[in-house]
Amino acid sequence: MKFVCYSEWSQLPDSANVLFAQSEKDSLFFSRQWFENVTTTLDDDQTLLLACVVSNEQDGIAANAVTETSVLAILPLINSDGHTLCSLKHRYTTHYSLLLANVQEHTIQQVLTCLVQGLSQLPCEALLLEPVAAEDSTIVDLQKIMCANGFSCEQLFRHYNWIYRLQGLSYADYIAARPARLRNTIARKQRKLAREHGYDIRLYAGKDVPAAMADYYAVYTASWKANEQFTEFFDGVVQSCSEPDMSGQGWSRLAVLYVNAKPVAAQLWFVLHNKANIFRLAYDEKWKAYSPGSILTRFLMEYVIDTDNVTEIDFLTGNDAYKQDWMSERRDRVALSCVKNDRPASWYAPFIALMKGILNRR
Repeated sequence: MKFVCYSEWSQLPDSANVLFAQSEKDSLFFSRQWFENVTTTLDDDQTLLLACVVSNEQDGIAANAVTETSVLAILPLINSDGHTLCSLKHRYTTHYSLLLANVQEHTIQQVLTCLVQGLSQLPCEALLLEPVAAEDSTIVDLQKIMCANGFSCEQLFRHYNWIYRLQGLSYADYIAARPARLRNTIARKQRKLAREHGYDIRLYAGKDVPAAMADYYAVYTASWKANEQFTEFFDGVVQSCSEPDMSGQGWSRLAVLYVNAKPVAAQLWFVLHNKANIFRLAYDEKWKAYSPGSILTRFLMEYVIDTDNVTEIDFLTGNDAYKQDWMSERRDRVALSCVKNDRPASWYAPFIALMKGILNRR
C-alpha cells in the first residue's frame, strides 16, 4: 500500500466509489455527492487535497475486501495557507471522518500508519479535522497514530448532535412517547389553523424536489432567518441527492405547508440508508401563532418512520430545547487539532489560539 494525494475528483481511481458507497451508509456527509458539492464552495486561495491510501493485490489483502488498486482510505482536505490542512467541510457539515475500507483490524493499523506517515511528509505544520464524533473509533485510532508519529493532538468541543434510534417503533409508538405538552400543542394548533384558514401539506420526494425549492426559498425569505447565503450550494446538493438511488426515489424530501396556496412553512430532509437527516427548517413569521414548523415536523416524522421505514432520525447540529422534545440521545462533535512536534514550543500556543479562532468563525 502507498500514500497518494489527488487534487481533482476525476483523478480518483474508480474503486473510490466503492468506499464512498460504503461510507454513505454511516452519514450523508460522507457521501461523494456531499463532498463534491462542498468543493464548489472553496475560495480562490483554497485547493482540494484528497489524501488517500491505495493498495493492490500484492499487499495480500483479501480479494473480497478490496479489488486491484483499491482505495483503502480517503481523507478529504482543504489546503488554504500552506501551513494547515483542514477537513473538506461546509458550515452545514455536521459530521466528518476519515473514510476507511472494510478490512481486517491489523490492516486498519497499517492503513492508518501509511496515511499518517504520508501526511507528515507534506509541507504543512498541522492538521485540523472537524466536526468529528467523539466516539468515532477510526478518529481515536488516527489520533493515537498521529501522536506516535511526531504530532501533538488536542480535541476541542464543537457542537451537540441530537438523534433518535427507533428500534422498530412505529410512528404511533414514537409520538406516544413524546412529551404530552408537544403532542397537545400540535393537535391544538392543527385544529386552529384548519378552522381559521385551512391548510394543505405537500411532500416532494427525489426528482420532484429541485423544482419545488422555489417554495422553500419563499418561506426562508419570509422567516426569521437571514437571507440564504448558500443558494447555489443548496441547489447543487438537492440536485445530486434527488437523483434516483437503488430504491428508485432519491434521498431528498421536501415538505411544504400551504395556506391558500401560499407556502408558509418548509422543511428539507435527506433520507438514505434508513437514516433521516433533518437538514433545513423555516416558516413564515406571520404564521408563528399556529406553530406551522411543529405541524410540518410531525408530518415528516410520520412519513419517514412509517413509509421510508427509517431506523434513525438525526437533528444534526444544535442543543435547542425543541430538538430535545423530538429526540432522545445527545452526542458530542469535536475538532481534532494535530501539530508537528518539531515546531518550537513558543509556536504551539499561538497556533492553538489561531485554530480556536478559525473554529469560532466556521
